[in-house]
Amino acid sequence: MTELERLKVMIQALLAERSTPPSGDEIRAAIADVRRLYLTVTDEQAEELALEFETKYVISIRPATVLQDEGPFSPWLDQERSTICPYYWNRYRQLLREKGFPGQVLAELDRDTDRIVGYLENPKKASAWDRRGMVIGHVQSGKTANYIGVANKAADAGYRIIIIIAGIQNKLRDQTQRRVDEGLIGLDSAAGIQNRGRSPVGVGRYDLRRKPINFTTATRDFNKSAAENLGVRLKDLGEPVVLVIKKNPHTLRSLIDWLTTHNARIGTDTIAEPMLLIDDEADNASINIGNRLDEISTINKLLRRLLRLFERSCYVGYTATPFANIFIDPDDEDDMVGDDLFPRDFIVCLNAPSNYFGPGEVFGDPDGHVLCDVEDHRDLLPMSHPKGHSVAELPGSLREAIRQFLVARAIRIARGQGDQHNSMLVNASRFVAVQRQLRNAIHEEVSRIGDSCRVNASLSWRMARRDPEIAELETVFRRHYEGTTGEHWRTVLRWMHESVSRVRVMEINMHSTDGLNYDEYKDRGLNVIAVGGMSLSRGLTLEGLTVSYVLRRSLMYDTLFQMGRWFGYRDAYDDLCRVWMPQEAQGWYEHIAESNAELREELARMQRVNATPREFGLKVRSHPDALVVTARNKMGSGMAQKVRIGLATQFVETAILHRSPKVLATNRQAARGLAVAMRQEGLAPEDGTRVGGGRLVRDVPVELVDRFLAVFKNHPSSVRTEPGPVRLYIADRPHELGLWDVLFVGLEHKTPLSLESDLLGFRLVCQRRGDGRPDDESLLMITKKQRVASRGVEKVGLTAHERARAEAKSSGVKNPSDRIYRAERSKPLLIVHLLAVGEEGEDLSTAAPVVAWSLSLPKTREREQTVEYVVNRTWFEEQFGDGDADDDDE
Repeated sequence: MTELERLKVMIQALLAERSTPPSGDEIRAAIADVRRLYLTVTDEQAEELALEFETKYVISIRPATVLQDEGPFSPWLDQERSTICPYYWNRYRQLLREKGFPGQVLAELDRDTDRIVGYLENPKKASAWDRRGMVIGHVQSGKTANYIGVANKAADAGYRIIIIIAGIQNKLRDQTQRRVDEGLIGLDSAAGIQNRGRSPVGVGRYDLRRKPINFTTATRDFNKSAAENLGVRLKDLGEPVVLVIKKNPHTLRSLIDWLTTHNARIGTDTIAEPMLLIDDEADNASINIGNRLDEISTINKLLRRLLRLFERSCYVGYTATPFANIFIDPDDEDDMVGDDLFPRDFIVCLNAPSNYFGPGEVFGDPDGHVLCDVEDHRDLLPMSHPKGHSVAELPGSLREAIRQFLVARAIRIARGQGDQHNSMLVNASRFVAVQRQLRNAIHEEVSRIGDSCRVNASLSWRMARRDPEIAELETVFRRHYEGTTGEHWRTVLRWMHESVSRVRVMEINMHSTDGLNYDEYKDRGLNVIAVGGMSLSRGLTLEGLTVSYVLRRSLMYDTLFQMGRWFGYRDAYDDLCRVWMPQEAQGWYEHIAESNAELREELARMQRVNATPREFGLKVRSHPDALVVTARNKMGSGMAQKVRIGLATQFVETAILHRSPKVLATNRQAARGLAVAMRQEGLAPEDGTRVGGGRLVRDVPVELVDRFLAVFKNHPSSVRTEPGPVRLYIADRPHELGLWDVLFVGLEHKTPLSLESDLLGFRLVCQRRGDGRPDDESLLMITKKQRVASRGVEKVGLTAHERARAEAKSSGVKNPSDRIYRAERSKPLLIVHLLAVGEEGEDLSTAAPVVAWSLSLPKTREREQTVEYVVNRTWFEEQFGDGDADDDDE
């Protein structure tokens, strides 16, 4: 280890011991103090180290983005502020400060919650009112902290009833109730509703002169009989009433019945007290899918009925997925903003702090450390399996992931983090019986490793490695952590016994008795491998999550992304975090992460032009990914669904092709015909600008592009590249899309195994791509991730100034995607790919090339029009599989 590496390890240990994040000056002071022990470290190296730690520890956050409807609403919060005593908010702010919230983050939370409360109606306004809004956050980024802050400020402002709907699982509701106890109520509700016997928690440790009244507890959802036994009416209570309830038809009906029977005005059946309804995981409120259509439609209706009970009410939905059904479900655009839960009055899009470990860190990691491929599960633990599946043994990848978690915990102990929570997620089946088998098999695995560590981990590392279990642990360390974490195996081995001995394997689902109550272990840390399904996929927080192993086959966008429990805050151990999943699933996650980021950018653009929530809702509905969401929502009907999609600033490509030799030959002829037609127009491809080993030709007439698209045989499973809608979109914009850049992609260098083709009339070295589904006789998927083009290809054709402008706009963004270049494009780009498709290392030099295409479409200056696509159940099941998609059959 060099002196610079030793300095880095020592500084990292010093900073990890701090209770609050350091400033840049404090980081440099620490480096200066310790650097005197390491004389070979230069000033430049010390400054580079300071900048690295600044990126990690100095935390900032950007203000939220807001869209609001310019209706008759009058801003009220500023003029009422002098009359509001911030009793509840001050307690909560003190709690967050004690928990170590950085000053910048706490200040932004204060501003964001002020804005959200300001968009609610003034609770002192006597006439009837009804406000609907939405807050968009990131998965595991602090949405709960935000809405508890909103609830505190709403209570200070005069809201009398605050109802928080916390998902559809008991464990999630209970966890949320504990967070509300800590951040708003101030008393441990597990002891019951009455004040007697309840101990102060959280904000209650600072001041208990005033206490909200809770009708739910940490162990019990709302119960009509218990509420009736209290014999109180809402209007007679001196403090706000807080309820945390499950999103369940029975619970909602019980609450509505109690409110109607005991609290409504005689003769009106409505309640006068101002009410705030916070809907956590709002995208899970009105999902209309498959066999749960009636039940979830009922939940939607009951939520609206609950709102109508109050003469003065505000609904605020919280979600991390802008593709929420709240935007997409209604068949008619006018219905979208009618009496449904659509956020017609305001949308607030929260930004994550700079220390958020999000999609960019997981899927954009340039070194590829975070993502680990799972390719050995198909026989032992296929993604789609029946309820009676037998787990004969664990896949080797899961055994390696378990050891990776145990090694990571030992590293954290070596860093002085032994008393902090450590969690591993195993989400590989939606069936309880299979989860139980996994739990038992993992328990046996951990026990076996623990036995070896107890006996041999205290030996010298050379002696210890004679034990096969410890040898495997060493192999895992060297494969995943050596050289990237600053630790050495000898140090890690010293802590392996302590690491393994305190790890529990728990089954987390609606039927299990295990519970992830981290508060019970706050002084010594809970160390757990959590095995589950839906309970681990929605809102449930896994503290200290280090290693995740995911084999789920859910293609519902909201469910898919919500399964990303690995996002969050990983200060001082983010270099240890790993996510295991098949490459196909990695492609799904990358795609939805990209789509979410794209919609956030669109929302920010709309804010600059004072657009309304309705306009953003229409944008979501016309996004190409609405094809997937709509198909998934409506497939229970068995009918084809028509969806109108906009293609401006979109990138589409034929990642799914026919495997038929006849069709592949037709597509080769289409590419050859395009090259011939271009020569006839004096635009010979071989004379174009060299781009690597390929050629770029500018100002190609749209007629040639259209003819190529018309001849090319598209696979019906590749709906987004269906030629009819794409060609219609192009034909509707003759002025904007009249001239094209056309890129024929080729590699600069060849190997003896490369395929070199003269299909186009000049020689190109073909790109190599994997066969994503080699066993499918009809469908040829280009790579398991369904990717054809290489990253960075969309900058081709842009001027140096346009590239620089795109990159300047994304400064500070890790590994920005190609959409930054697409936004600067003034001309459309057609990319023609000649591919050598096969296994890695396979000799493809005599194969016939497979032709595919990509389109990068620029923004439109015209009023954006949509084109109609048709999707159905058959398409969805062919592309995404069938049985294991609901993610909730537990």
